Amino acid sequence: MLADVALFLAAAVIAVPFFKRIGLASVLGYLAAGIVIGPWGFGFVGNVEDILHFSEFGVVLLMFVIGLELQLSRLWRLRAAVFGLGGAQVAATTLVFAGLGLALGLAPAAAWVAGFGLSMSSTAFVLQMLSERKELTDRHGRAAFSILLFQDLSVIPFLALLPVLGAKAAAGAGGSHWSGALLAIGALALVVFGGRYLLRPVFRLLAAAQVPEIFTAAALLTVTGTALAMSAVHLSMSLGAFLAGVLLADSEYRHELQADIEPFKGLLLGLFFIAVGMSANIGLLAQEPLHVLAVLAALMVLKAALLFGIGRAGGLPAQPAGLLAVALAQGGEFAFVLFGLAAGSGIIDRHLQDLLVLAVTLSMIVSAPVYVLASRLRKAEEPPRPFDEIDVPENDVIIAGFGTFGQIFGRMLRVKKVPFTVLEKNWQHVDFVRQFGNRVFYSDAGRVEVLRAARADKARFFVLAIADTEESLRVAGTVKRNFPHLRIFACAHDRRHAMQLMDLGIVDVIRRSYGSSLEMTARLMDAMGMPQAQIARDVERFRRHDQETLLKQFAVFRDEQRLIQTARESAQELEHLFEADLARQEAAAE
Repeated sequence: MLADVALFLAAAVIAVPFFKRIGLASVLGYLAAGIVIGPWGFGFVGNVEDILHFSEFGVVLLMFVIGLELQLSRLWRLRAAVFGLGGAQVAATTLVFAGLGLALGLAPAAAWVAGFGLSMSSTAFVLQMLSERKELTDRHGRAAFSILLFQDLSVIPFLALLPVLGAKAAAGAGGSHWSGALLAIGALALVVFGGRYLLRPVFRLLAAAQVPEIFTAAALLTVTGTALAMSAVHLSMSLGAFLAGVLLADSEYRHELQADIEPFKGLLLGLFFIAVGMSANIGLLAQEPLHVLAVLAALMVLKAALLFGIGRAGGLPAQPAGLLAVALAQGGEFAFVLFGLAAGSGIIDRHLQDLLVLAVTLSMIVSAPVYVLASRLRKAEEPPRPFDEIDVPENDVIIAGFGTFGQIFGRMLRVKKVPFTVLEKNWQHVDFVRQFGNRVFYSDAGRVEVLRAARADKARFFVLAIADTEESLRVAGTVKRNFPHLRIFACAHDRRHAMQLMDLGIVDVIRRSYGSSLEMTARLMDAMGMPQAQIARDVERFRRHDQETLLKQFAVFRDEQRLIQTARESAQELEHLFEADLARQEAAAE
């Protein structure tokens, strides 16, 4: 057991950073690692089914964390997307693949099971991939989440119907599936009731005990208990965990629960993908390459085409609909469970099970690089959203970038009745801040024609509040070259960014967190009992010395060795200043 754990950790540590370095998703690294160490690679691991069964708990933890991030109020707002997009995707994909299976000679029960199983996408794979690329909040990311959520919900009735489709149910156990459905409804009701009325008082008692490891144990017990309750009535364990998370999303323990579960979720999800890679029957690919590749191509192409059509019908523009189609084109982890149960019930044979499982596994492997490529190509092909037409009177102040820093400028100027013009390049951010009554133009402040339209030639001050360093420097250079009369007040991300702005001739530069850091330090010293006069004197001395050091470093900031040496000398000089001041105070006290 310990040797297997070491092997899995070593495979992940080697493969995942490599795949990330070449620009691919970490999930692909886990899958490749599983193939290499599995039965069809070096054969280091043999008990693949046991490992796959255990690692499915990582998917359960993932669904619990997702539930924690989704309040019931937000879930209600998503109902149209969940049941509209999700319902259309599952129904259309199941019908198409089931019809294809019937045309190829499969029995009706086998065709419906195969069609439904292939309609599922990988919740763990897609959410991990979109999260890494920070696309979960994009339009295609929100649509993908809604569809994945409906897929998990649709598992309930299908698992209840599975015994009806099975050959063993044909013997006459007429009411067995109805009793199973009643048990499923009872288990769901128990999870909802327990999550709403029992878990919060329990967590309140555990938090009062102030034993962190017990709180973590309780969080894991919550997930495990709901998963076991769902498994006992033959429902999706991940669905139970998701419901428990949703019911705790509005509680005061939401963030602590998420922090406790996160490390276990990450490791077990990695193990799950390694196990998926190990379970792939690569021998079947060598024996029947045409069959396997045909199923793989049909799965990804037909599913992507259906998803694109559903996305467009649901109101998504071409680019988000295309990204949605590629993101969800692979098979899902539920297919492994479903096809295993169907084979055990005699609905499908073992050969068809191996063929479908291998196609689903290969689709996961292929999906990540295909999505990366499609994302890059579509962004290059898709015409950009046209910039706003700027028609404003002559204002003395222009603000470039309206994030947190720029909005503080704007709020202060507004209450002082000082008119200003705002230019922001992120259209999603523009749409958001406009909801609060702000007049913001979607424009690129680094373009000369935009600055002319904003009356930069008549303005007096330019506030540079763009967070991205490269973008900030580009805009600063354009303004300095074309409108040298403007006095620029620039916000720097860090010390090096400040020196790069100063190198462009900008004098009024402030670092983003510099003032708040000094203010917090002063509060800390006050709490420690230091005299207010001394605190003010020390903070002012530090501020003045730091500004002098910044000017010294600016003179040599392109020489890394001299920059480091200047920093060391300045730190020693500041220590000597404080020591000398302390000595003077002690001498005066004597």
